[in-house]
Amino acid sequence: MRRRWGALVAVLAALAVLLGAAPAAAAPADDTPRPTADPAAPTPTAPPAGGPPQGSAPGGVTVGGDGLDTRGTVVADGAPPLPDGVVAAGWLVADAGTGEVLAARDPHGRHYPASTLKTLTLLTLAHRLDPALVVEGTVEDEKMEGSKVGIVAGGRYPVGLLFQALVMQSGNDAANALARAAGGTAPTIAAMNARALQLGAFDTVAGSVSGLDVAGQSSSPYDLALFFRELVADPVTAGLLLTPTAQMPGVEGRSPGFQIQNQNPLAGYPGTLGGKTGFTDAARHTYVTAAERDGRRLVVSVMGTENVPLRAADQAARLLDWGFAVPASLAGVGRLVASADEVPAPPPTRTATPTPAGPAQVAAGPPAAAPAAGDGGPPALGLLALGAAAAAVVAATVIGRRRAVRRTPPPPAAASPGRRAPPGSGAGGSPSTPP
Repeated sequence: MRRRWGALVAVLAALAVLLGAAPAAAAPADDTPRPTADPAAPTPTAPPAGGPPQGSAPGGVTVGGDGLDTRGTVVADGAPPLPDGVVAAGWLVADAGTGEVLAARDPHGRHYPASTLKTLTLLTLAHRLDPALVVEGTVEDEKMEGSKVGIVAGGRYPVGLLFQALVMQSGNDAANALARAAGGTAPTIAAMNARALQLGAFDTVAGSVSGLDVAGQSSSPYDLALFFRELVADPVTAGLLLTPTAQMPGVEGRSPGFQIQNQNPLAGYPGTLGGKTGFTDAARHTYVTAAERDGRRLVVSVMGTENVPLRAADQAARLLDWGFAVPASLAGVGRLVASADEVPAPPPTRTATPTPAGPAQVAAGPPAAAPAAGDGGPPALGLLALGAAAAAVVAATVIGRRRAVRRTPPPPAAASPGRRAPPGSGAGGSPSTPP
């Protein structure tokens, strides 16, 4: 039976209150906590050796259905053959309206996202900040690494313009200024991670507001599709994605005013709803987009690819063409969830089995030792029994066993509809400015 994560959190909170005077009845520690980003670790400079880890919800639950529990390629039964030239390490095509996933490769692979992570930044801040609020540029903005829109110290920039600069020019300086307006980088990253979990995007770990590489930072083709579907459904953010040009103000003695243009490489695609590119050394080329045709909306994400034989955006265009050719009546291989409320709770387990940690996972500390009898523990044995029972229920329901990171060797056969196929099936990655 599915349970709402909010209800489980409430149970945990009630348990904490109940056991506040009884530390001896603490629940077992989770041996595989949620992955975290580690800004103190060396900045990654290449994709993970052997491929990225595979993500999941707590307890190893595959978000969107068991059909998406694959490192290879899966296609809806009855769909036409996949297009040539789609060679990205991970990608996904889904109907944004119904949520049906039509096809995917490594949908829950936790790839470095590069500037496609700015879709989550926008999603998190679009309704938190007043677009008329004016933010003053700083030296820190000027010194941001990678792609920048051209903010200068002393310049005055409305939040609405900074949102445009974030989307249209992938400005890392704009992302930094927006985070400052939202209370700082750390609170903004915390809000981004909370928003991701709210949506059911359990593969995503934000470690920056811009997508610049941070050890442990990740997203997945599945999660990027969740973010972009939300953006195109919201009139405020949908309008930002399609803004063609904007005007940056001049700063006396520092910078003349200048125009910026939308750099979405599929701006001319029929029915486009916008797109967001990304590139870093560790992520390589990444891209997420959506388009509408005859009232049907599709969302496509592409991660971990190079510019040859096809750019990430060109691979996405072929996947859009293919997706629109798939009959809308076909059942998908999984579905995009609307929120974490639609993700099933993990099945109860009696014991938690330790599993290998993925990159940048923080090892859980040992459970607190229970005090010996007479060391100040609560006198009521009934409270101890109740707390232990509640702890066992929560541990079995919430903690569960997380799935180990799996590296599945490619199967020998090519894809057939509705079946898994090798990662390379089909004939045939801020610094977000590629070399």
